[in-house]
Amino acid sequence: MPADPDFKPALIVVDLQEDFCPPNGALAVASGRDVIPVVNALLRLQTLVTRIATKDWHPADHVSFASNHAGKRPFVDFCKVVNPYNAEESYETRLWPAHCVQGTSGAELVPELEVGLIDKVIEKGTDPRVEMYSAFYAPFTSPRVSDSGLKDGLREEGITDVYVVGLAGDYCVKNTALDAAAEGFRTFVVEEGTRAVDAVGWEDCRREIERGGVKVVSVHGPEVGRLTGGSELQL
Repeated sequence: MPADPDFKPALIVVDLQEDFCPPNGALAVASGRDVIPVVNALLRLQTLVTRIATKDWHPADHVSFASNHAGKRPFVDFCKVVNPYNAEESYETRLWPAHCVQGTSGAELVPELEVGLIDKVIEKGTDPRVEMYSAFYAPFTSPRVSDSGLKDGLREEGITDVYVVGLAGDYCVKNTALDAAAEGFRTFVVEEGTRAVDAVGWEDCRREIERGGVKVVSVHGPEVGRLTGGSELQL
């Protein structure tokens, strides 16, 4: 436990799964495996109060799969997602190749990840009707849909600061971090610990994340230094 009562940090490792990683992932993020040493080094830090990993855990008929929409193409096309409890609330979501299907090898956390250090795994995206990038809940508010309980769990542990890493930086990492900040946690995305689907658009995404109250930080910066006691992160 950290000595400072005003600093109780959590690490959220987002979707570091086989389907998001080269060489064989169905939705592989370029250089996705390169983040693993940074993620493992952060997991080893004794200052962390809790370490949480998330997994996309989709049913085969998930709304985000292009193959479930006639004539639709992954990466290119979009579909409308409607709140199953409020037809007046909807949003557009990008369509993807089928990925992280429940019980498949592609849905497993990568074997290089030091899973023995993880305190809890949250499975998300389990409702076939709803896209869920954030580890907290789907992007509906009236009412909330697919609340994972993460918010309440962090509050019960007295968490003050949330550090987010994993894949992909412009989707699930971004949305998890923005929701953490919106819930009142001091929130940081560790840049070396994530990669984006659309790498060329990362700078714009980075600015969007920061406009939402999240700091995008380096492993060499003071925010990570607070976790390490001022020393360099040991990769």
